[in-house]
Amino acid sequence: MSADDSPGARLLNAWRQLSPLPGGRWMFTQLVKRLIPYTGSVSPRVETLEPGVARISITQRRRLEQHLGSIHAIALANVAEFASGAAMTTALPAGYRGIVTKISIEYFKKARGTVTAESRPNLPPSIEGEHDFISEITDEQGDLIARATVRWKLGPIPAPGGASPQVRATP
Repeated sequence: MSADDSPGARLLNAWRQLSPLPGGRWMFTQLVKRLIPYTGSVSPRVETLEPGVARISITQRRRLEQHLGSIHAIALANVAEFASGAAMTTALPAGYRGIVTKISIEYFKKARGTVTAESRPNLPPSIEGEHDFISEITDEQGDLIARATVRWKLGPIPAPGGASPQVRATP
């Protein structure tokens, strides 16, 4: 697999091609919504995307609110996971991917208006295995709204055809 074939490189290439264009960030968001429908459900707006760095915002609207009139906790978890994944994926070497195995999030303040999730994961020297990466969500005043810890299982992308080694039970 060449470096350009990795999921992170494709994401980063799309961002770099679209973001400078008039309406390019909107086009990139539409691409994300199509490729990752659940993530797209919160209408994320990518503000910054570089290898190992992602800043992604969402804006309060009725469909993201809970009964208290602020952004729903799960919408915040959604954008935190997306920021963590975008930053981590763009930093991975070719041939690797990540799968979320756990997410935990602490909430510190009601989320109102536009909030931004930022993640700057540092990949460990030994990439394979499970690793925790942090996303912090702040409001327009810079106050910390929530902090998510997202555990990613990192490993090689399976070969085409999905042939993974099968474990046989011994009699």
